[in-house]
Order: sequence, then C-alpha cells, then structure tokens
Amino acid sequence: MHDRPRPLGRGVMRSVSRRRALTYAVSAPAILAFGPMTFAAQRASAAGKRLIDFTHRLVAPDQIKAAGFDGALVYVSELRPGADFDFKPVTRAYADGLRAAGLHVVSCYQYGKPGWPTPSDFTRGYDGGVADARTALRLHSAAGGPGSAPIFFSIDEDIDRETWDGIAVEWLRGINSVLGVDRTGVYGHSGVCAWAVADGVIGHSTTPGHWWAWQTRAWSGGEREPRAVLYQSVVVTASDTGVRLGGTNVDVDEVLADDFGQWDLTRA
Repeated sequence: MHDRPRPLGRGVMRSVSRRRALTYAVSAPAILAFGPMTFAAQRASAAGKRLIDFTHRLVAPDQIKAAGFDGALVYVSELRPGADFDFKPVTRAYADGLRAAGLHVVSCYQYGKPGWPTPSDFTRGYDGGVADARTALRLHSAAGGPGSAPIFFSIDEDIDRETWDGIAVEWLRGINSVLGVDRTGVYGHSGVCAWAVADGVIGHSTTPGHWWAWQTRAWSGGEREPRAVLYQSVVVTASDTGVRLGGTNVDVDEVLADDFGQWDLTRA
C-alpha cells in the first residue's frame, strides 16, 4: 500500500519517504543539480568536492575515484531484514580500500524506514537514540572510524516542527548522551538541519559557521541551510535514476565546508 501525501497547516504536502517524495517531482537533468550555489560560503567551500552515498550496491573505490568523486558516505548501521544491500554495515576492508585510494570517508546511520520493517529511527525517541548511537559507535569503530569524526543520523522523512519538537529532538538527545553533541550529526531537509542547530543537538564543524548537518534537497522546497556541511543534490528515486556508477545508481552530495566530517581530518 502506498502512503499518500497529507497537507499540513503551512500548505506543504507531506509524504513518508524522501525517495517517494521526489518520485512525484518533475525530474530535472542532472546538470541542474550541479548548478551555481546560492550562498557565498557554499560557492567558496571545499573546492567543489563531491561525495556519493549508496542506494543499493557498493561501488569499488577505484571506480569512485575514476568518476571524479572525492569519497563516500558509509553506513554504520545494521541491514534491515529482507534487504539485499551490500553496503550495511560498512566493513573494515571496504573503508580501508576507500582510504587507500585517497578517498574521503564519512559515517552515517539509518536502520528503520517507514514500513520496512520498522518505523523511522527517530520515532523511538530518547531510548531509541541511545540504542542507535551505541550500534553506530560500535560499527564505526570496527570499520576504523576515528574517535573525533561525527556520525550523521538520518531523519529520512518530511517531518514538521511539531514532530521535531515532540519526538525527533529527543531521539537526538539520546544519541548525544552516548556520542556527545560534538560527534552527533543529522541528515534531513532544510528545516531539520536548522532546528538541530537551534536546539543544540548537533556539533560544530571546525569550519567556522558550519554544523554537522547533511541537508537533502528532498522536501526542502528549494531552501538551503547555509550552515550545513553537506548537500544531497542528486537523490535516486523511481523517476530519477541519479548517477550511474559501477553498475548501480548512487546519490550525489556536495561538500560545503572544508571539515565535513571526514575520517582523515585530525580534530582537537
């Protein structure tokens, strides 16, 4: 059964999944996703670096490098029952391969997804955040992730402010209790990123004016959060195949700050 969008008070149609949400949008040519950035800080940052994140299959490090990308976001979360993906959880061998190829590595976490088989991770509140952070930390460390690098936790739905205030922020506070705020990051739409900064539940990048916020273009309505360190500009959906690489389709993420959470940067 497909979930249907529902109108909220500010007149925005909400849906349950970023991929399904973008399915209803008109697909633009990929070149538009790499167009000029709105904010001066984004235009000047990180010399145009781009990462990929995976939607079905891992891509070999040499193929990522040959395609001109600078690294990848890797998942420090368990695989959902019934999924046949090979990118969760990231292995030490794969992470080492990325690093040996001179590619950047950034950690992210997502287990639950609406209806498969659990609700989204944030719906489990504070205690769920504690459990998720413990899993993320264990898998991050096992893959060779350093103790100073953040982990980005996904809010992969179009939540509103009421949902944020009621349960999502408590999930992140549970994560904070394990990782500390300094190592907690968030993935979500522009509002999620802004609320997380305002509520002090994600940490600062060492790049001035930036926080551990990874913004997706899904549900952002064209708005950009200038304090984010990453922007997911290409999102694979049923109507948009994203970028074809290594026999699979991948999402593409623009780097907006010199310190975007990469493993290979030494932080005090």
